[in-house]
Amino acid sequence: MSIVYILTNEAMPGLIKIGMTTTTVRDRMVGLDTTGVPLPFECYYAARVSEMVKVEKALHVAFGDHRVRGSREFFRIDPYRARAVLELLATEDVTPREEAVIDPGDQEAIDLARRMRPRFEFTMANVPLGAELSFGRGDGYSATVINDRLVSFRGQETSLSASAAVILGELGYANTSVQGTAYWLYQGRTLDELRRENEGVGPYGLES
Repeated sequence: MSIVYILTNEAMPGLIKIGMTTTTVRDRMVGLDTTGVPLPFECYYAARVSEMVKVEKALHVAFGDHRVRGSREFFRIDPYRARAVLELLATEDVTPREEAVIDPGDQEAIDLARRMRPRFEFTMANVPLGAELSFGRGDGYSATVINDRLVSFRGQETSLSASAAVILGELGYANTSVQGTAYWLYQGRTLDELRRENEGVGPYGLES
């Protein structure tokens, strides 16, 4: 197997890990879940590629200005941006559809970390009422902002995370507990990236 992956971690907001593996993404994530990491990694996107080493290196070079440390595979960049590039080099999408977290307590810890985040409001990202959002995975999914916290999705008033869970379930993903701001886009950028930029953190998590 020749796979390049993009991982996120709720304990490391604003960071992604871009790496490669010759086993499975699930096995790689389990291997990274050591005592030095507070929470398990989650796979944002993974792809089978024809030349794994070259593809990983190309991504590291492309995002080199946002690398946290030269000897590590961590970057301060929105995962959707990295995925957009990796998709161009992919031969197959192998993002895990099954549950990647083995211990139920691990998923509870991830969910708790998400709940502890400040509640997202659209004014945090300068997104106006009535704005049309698109979904960053799959085609034909959209939602409309109806107030500072909720959207209209398929005629129902709901949250970003709840609507994202519905879509991911339809796309065949078992783990649908996600942060909606990482998947919903406004004008081609994730709400999470827009929020961070608007709050003065910068588009890639750097202080501005």
